[in-house]
Amino acid sequence: MSFDATRTVLVVIPTLNEARTIEGVLHSLSQDTPPGVQVTFVVADGGSTDGTVALVQRLAQADPRLHYLHNPRRIQSAAVNLAAAQFGQNTDVLVRCDAHAHYPQHFLARLIDTLHRTQADAVVVPMDSSGSTCLQKAVAWTSNTWAGTGGSAHRGGRLSGFVDHGHHAAFRMASFQRANGYDETFTHNEDAELDCRQRRLGSKVYLDADIRLAYQPRATLASLAKQYFAYGRGRSRTVRRHPGSMRARQLAVPANLVLSALAIVLGAWLPLLLLWPLCYVSALALTSVSVAWKHRSPCGLLAGIAAATMHTSWALGFFSGMAFIRETAWQPSPQSLLHADTTARATAL
Repeated sequence: MSFDATRTVLVVIPTLNEARTIEGVLHSLSQDTPPGVQVTFVVADGGSTDGTVALVQRLAQADPRLHYLHNPRRIQSAAVNLAAAQFGQNTDVLVRCDAHAHYPQHFLARLIDTLHRTQADAVVVPMDSSGSTCLQKAVAWTSNTWAGTGGSAHRGGRLSGFVDHGHHAAFRMASFQRANGYDETFTHNEDAELDCRQRRLGSKVYLDADIRLAYQPRATLASLAKQYFAYGRGRSRTVRRHPGSMRARQLAVPANLVLSALAIVLGAWLPLLLLWPLCYVSALALTSVSVAWKHRSPCGLLAGIAAATMHTSWALGFFSGMAFIRETAWQPSPQSLLHADTTARATAL
């Protein structure tokens, strides 16, 4: 691996009540830093009440590379922006990490290597869901199927290449700053929205399918529904801010809810319409059976219920955002377009 072009890396970990996991994440990342690269770790905490702050401050006393930062806005987008502003001066690469994910060996080194090897401006990675409870297992298994992701490349994908969007891992700091970082009015889908701005300004996003994260999904249907409702609201803003960014797999989710509701309402007069929701329920049932068979576990029978929860909540969140959140199309400033054009021509030369 070659790290000649990278001298400094800023790793930002947003937290909110992550006392159970943050020490393990910090240990995993800090024991595996690239050779010859100065790495700074910042835990940006949004007001934890479970002892996360005291734990991080204690760890920081033993490791001068680690810093605690209070995040008064609480949300993750603000945490990364704040850390980049306060600790990112003269930094080459920004890495965003989650406090509840499991990172593979040599994670930071492999990200930097991919940035240089592909000449990308940002590297995104796939997430492989796994669970401990029966419901978590079902949600995880569903999240790794078409029923749960619609074929999204960063959810269980196995092919590397340039993409529109993925789970954020590393940025060239210059690209992150040129796009003005995350939009802090977004509590969800801020990553996809930033990717739209980066690509509009000429940056390239690369999915490295060989650098994979392990992620534990929500443990209850209520928390899963809340999560996907927020995802849907966030996506409703992104597609209006960046027209044309919505993919067919995403459009299919709210369309299915509308068609199913209409079919049920009009089914008394036009019984054939009921074939639509019947086919959807049958697909969910088939998903449950196939997942249970594949994993040889009765927990898989909950896969259809998990998928229905994801689909319905996402669609309701999408419609809620469309109805109650105003949004206008984003336009880059002339200065940012000029900077992007100058950078592109310099790279070509």
